[in-house]
Amino acid sequence: MSQAAASIPRPLVRANQWIIVLSVVFAWITGGYGVLAIPLIAGLLGVLFNFNPVMRIAKLFLKKSPSSYVQEDREQQRFNQLLAVFFLLVAWVGFMIQWNIVAYAFSALVLVAALMAILGFCIGCFVLYQWSQYQYRRRKDV
Repeated sequence: MSQAAASIPRPLVRANQWIIVLSVVFAWITGGYGVLAIPLIAGLLGVLFNFNPVMRIAKLFLKKSPSSYVQEDREQQRFNQLLAVFFLLVAWVGFMIQWNIVAYAFSALVLVAALMAILGFCIGCFVLYQWSQYQYRRRKDV
């Protein structure tokens, strides 16, 4: 498999993370919780159809060739996006049915995860690594 197919340029990943952060903050400040649908729909499209509109738009603003940027693993990012979609969906539904504690808790979790990823620590990567280690140890013991 080629490098381009197995990776995503970091600026595109960061753009997606910033959209999540800004959407959650905007929703909290304004009460316009429908804005959570932006990263939710973009994430769903990315997971289901391998087409994330946020990343496609951000790609238009890259100054260099996509392959010249630091690359992120596509499968890892897919897992992270799946987690983000789940948390955003639960938060959005929580806001819609006025389960505010659930809504704020799940939106806070996705906000913190996206902020930490922007700052350099990927919680989703850590979770996936721990899960793979658990599976390895379990297979080894059998």
